Amino acid sequence: MAQTDRAPSSQPVIKCEAVYKIFGDNAATMMRSSGGVVETAAFQAAGCIVGVNKATFEVQKGELLIVMGLSGSGKSTLLRCISRLTEPTAGKIFIDGEDLTAMSGKQLVELRRNKMGMVFQSFALLPHKTVLENIAFPLLIKGQSTAAAIKRAMEMMELVSLKGRENYYPRQLSGGQQQRVGIARSLAVEPDIWLLDEPFSALDPLIRKEMQDEFLRLQGLLQKTILFVTHDSEEALRLADRIAIMKDGVIEQLDTPANIVLHPATDYVAKFTRDVPREKVLSCANLMEPLSADPVSAMTVHKDALIATVAEAVLSEGNPVQVVDDAGRPVGLLNRKTVLHVLFGARVPQGLVG
Repeated sequence: MAQTDRAPSSQPVIKCEAVYKIFGDNAATMMRSSGGVVETAAFQAAGCIVGVNKATFEVQKGELLIVMGLSGSGKSTLLRCISRLTEPTAGKIFIDGEDLTAMSGKQLVELRRNKMGMVFQSFALLPHKTVLENIAFPLLIKGQSTAAAIKRAMEMMELVSLKGRENYYPRQLSGGQQQRVGIARSLAVEPDIWLLDEPFSALDPLIRKEMQDEFLRLQGLLQKTILFVTHDSEEALRLADRIAIMKDGVIEQLDTPANIVLHPATDYVAKFTRDVPREKVLSCANLMEPLSADPVSAMTVHKDALIATVAEAVLSEGNPVQVVDDAGRPVGLLNRKTVLHVLFGARVPQGLVG
């Protein structure tokens, strides 16, 4: 899971103010008469579909915000509005302080070419071009020389661990390798903002896990500002700095993965995360208790360690375990009962709590 303690910068990279997307012939009329209060049922009765309903949020530099929801929740529509591949019905979208909704077509093309990288569920590779040519293609479109584009494409191939497959064609690659090509191609233009729409959903579980690992490695190196859409709650909780959960076009809750699990804002959010393995989401810092004068174990655990990685060791200790920060200073205590509750909830096996 990514870091969640990033301090907000003075100006967000992405800012949405009351963004709506209503589909239908009389969407504009309905919006004008609604006074900014969009009732989904009323709009549906008028022949409209509510894709995004008053989305307001910010994404800071280097942050990974995941937009999560079931099919039809509006998550992909929101992403497409932010790139203006889909025109929002109302609201404002700012990229580095510039109003995206006021940009001309030419300005929009330039912004997409120079600031945005996009990866979609469909790999969309050019079948008649080699891997190297696919990665270099957007650079050539931007006007770079062939030599410069090939050099950059080679660097990207190495970054995503595809070196040696330069002259392969997409049909000769596995699904995971094809997705790596798509990621390398989007990164080749050195985007400030990375927009990803269910990039791993077409992959089988093993390759998907490998691609998530690769994605975390790349983000650790590059620190891109990322908006990532998924319907997979485990994927979201594993990757995100913050998560926005959508239902019927509305952002039900936007918070850190730990707070989403520990403090769901609505019944829908609680239901959405009910079956998530908490030990893979919550860290020692999320669950530690204040320091006390009681006897403690000689063992220590780092505040950012996930409960899943320390549970067995903590359960083997008779006394609470000290939680330490980066400098090794004690900042709290983790006890067996807390870990057992995370692992088993109300189903704590008899005899385990001592």
